[in-house]
Amino acid sequence: MSAEAQVGLGDKLGRMRRSFRVWRGQRPFWGGLLTLLGGIPIMYFPYANLTLGTMTIRMATTAGAGSLIIGVLLIVLGLTLWFQPLSRVFAGVAAILLALVSLVVSNFGGFVIGYLLALLGGALGVSWAPARSAGGFATTTVAPGGVSDERDDLSGTSPTNGTNGRHRAG
Repeated sequence: MSAEAQVGLGDKLGRMRRSFRVWRGQRPFWGGLLTLLGGIPIMYFPYANLTLGTMTIRMATTAGAGSLIIGVLLIVLGLTLWFQPLSRVFAGVAAILLALVSLVVSNFGGFVIGYLLALLGGALGVSWAPARSAGGFATTTVAPGGVSDERDDLSGTSPTNGTNGRHRAG
């Protein structure tokens, strides 16, 4: 490859990285990833076979179908956190509840690994809030003399309007 080809490739990778960073910032990415990763051990361990030499250890439980359902639902909830960020509270609460149910149903929640990942991912999904736009912040106007125009704020939350954070009675 020539030097020009590498520069073009670096520019393309840089644009892809920036666009992924913007996409990731508009949704609870880490909550979705941890929820998705939490569903994998919950779904996998009840069907896994561990071979030690000639001896096979099977982790199957009577609730193998329940573990499979819980694992698939956690993966779907992780994808929901990524692609439907407006339903993040529902998906996060559902992930937390499914993680708690997996302790009983699925080999202690995928040997506690899946339980902790799903619990943390659900909590991150519930607690995530979208960033405010530039117009969403409360702004105060500053007069040319350097004095702010906050005295007109009659909401009772500004200490400069004489109410000191309290509402007036009349």
